[in-house]
Amino acid sequence: MRGARLAVVVAALGYFVDIYDLLIFGIVRAPSLKSIGIAADAQLGPTQWILNSQMIALLLGGILWGTLGDKRGRISVLFGSIILYSLANIANGFVHTVPQYAAARFFAGLGLAGELGGGITLVSESLDDKTRGYGTTIVSSFGIFGAVAGVLVAKLAMQHSSEGWRTAYFIGGGLGLALLLLRVGVLESGVFEKIKADTSIQRGNFFSLFTSRSRIQRYLTVILVGVPIWYAVAILVTTAPEMGKAMGMTQVPDAAITILFNYAALAIGGFASGILSQRLRSRKRALLVFLIITAISLPIYFLLGRESLFMFYAASVVLGFGTGYWSVFVTVAAEQFGTNVRATAATTAPNFVRGSVVPVTLAFNALKGSLGVVGSAAVVGSATLVIALLALAGLTETFGKSLDFVE
Repeated sequence: MRGARLAVVVAALGYFVDIYDLLIFGIVRAPSLKSIGIAADAQLGPTQWILNSQMIALLLGGILWGTLGDKRGRISVLFGSIILYSLANIANGFVHTVPQYAAARFFAGLGLAGELGGGITLVSESLDDKTRGYGTTIVSSFGIFGAVAGVLVAKLAMQHSSEGWRTAYFIGGGLGLALLLLRVGVLESGVFEKIKADTSIQRGNFFSLFTSRSRIQRYLTVILVGVPIWYAVAILVTTAPEMGKAMGMTQVPDAAITILFNYAALAIGGFASGILSQRLRSRKRALLVFLIITAISLPIYFLLGRESLFMFYAASVVLGFGTGYWSVFVTVAAEQFGTNVRATAATTAPNFVRGSVVPVTLAFNALKGSLGVVGSAAVVGSATLVIALLALAGLTETFGKSLDFVE
């Protein structure tokens, strides 16, 4: 039991640093781009280029670390991924051009892809069937506060220097390297160890997720349920200044402050959704409740958020709470599949959701010319919610399901 508790603590701290490093670009985006010579009114294009570089790397990294986690073990992922993204974030503090920035975020994204899936898989397999939802909720909810830490660190660093955004990247990389010391005492999953020596069981084959109709359905429904979360992060939160301007606000929202409020609420929503799934004894019903809250938050954001800066931030809080179902989402991703492909599925699914930012932003940009910034964002957001609700109907319930099985 002590080993399980240590796994929860280390996975939670790891995800905390993961979220800090994942979102630090959105937090320091405007001042960092200005620092390397990009004018404020020309930042949207470079922003999406850099963000998409990171998100594409998350897709590739999800496959890399997921298959490695099933072939070599969950611990190997936790060590390898954190070394890569920590060094990449330190390198990010030295960039001076947009291509350099995009390259640094690419390698950071490649490393960040393994942290959440590896941690959630390890925790899920270390706890019993009835209580693992509490463990994964602690990991995902506490980890999300990494965004809050990122805002506070970046704001403090930039108070003293216009180049303080570089310090924020250095701190993120340093935190990751410090975590390596904690991970030395974490034990490998017992469930994984049981099948490790069995050469007759194929482990870590990403393409095996698509060789069975049942696995394809489980995999796709999990991913589609999570897409509205990162639509909200990429379109409504990260580009808050541009969105506020498009809504005609006299006071333009600060991106870092928006992230602070949104992610603080997302952490609370994550805890609430995880506890709700345990109390209802159903992952699906908890997901439905929070998808409905997310749907309600969109008109609040677009119609009431424009009224004042206070209302915009308040709307971001409601949006964050609704999309807090990320906690249940990552739990379901691990519970859907057998031990031989669990790390692969649990690592790739969240990163495919993160990677959905690419087609979502492409759709947003394609519709922007005819519908405007606000209209395009509203249509794309509504579409992701409809698709998520349809996917939820086909999702397999996994509460209390034993994870001691193979595909």
